[in-house]
Formats: sequence, C-alpha cells, structure tokens
Amino acid sequence: MNIYKKHITKDEWVAMYEEMGWDGEKRLQWHRLFEARHPEGHEGFMEWLGIPPKEIAEIRAECR
Repeated sequence: MNIYKKHITKDEWVAMYEEMGWDGEKRLQWHRLFEARHPEGHEGFMEWLGIPPKEIAEIRAECR
C-alpha cells in the first residue's frame, strides 16, 4: 500500500519548505544530502512530485 498521495506537486512541496523558513540555499543543502545518502530514493522522490526528467537530471547534477 502506497502511503503517499499522488497529487502533491513540486510547488506544494516548495511551499511547505518556505513555510518552515527554508530558503533556496537550505533546500539545495537538503537535496545534496538526499542525493549523497540515497541517490535512487532522491530520484524517485522527485519523480513522485512530477518533476520532468530533464529537471531531475539538472538537480541531481547540481547536487553532486
């Protein structure tokens, strides 16, 4: 059973980060940590958010 809703978007996720006070640098730090520790999970998470493959590749490249 998948516990995640399928309709959460990247924009909704970013809005939650912004509510917590996470600026662009803090979000990049989070992405880098996720990519370093769980690269396949990081990619899968971004796919779940509906991020296009080209953008996923760009984010992952920036995080390495």
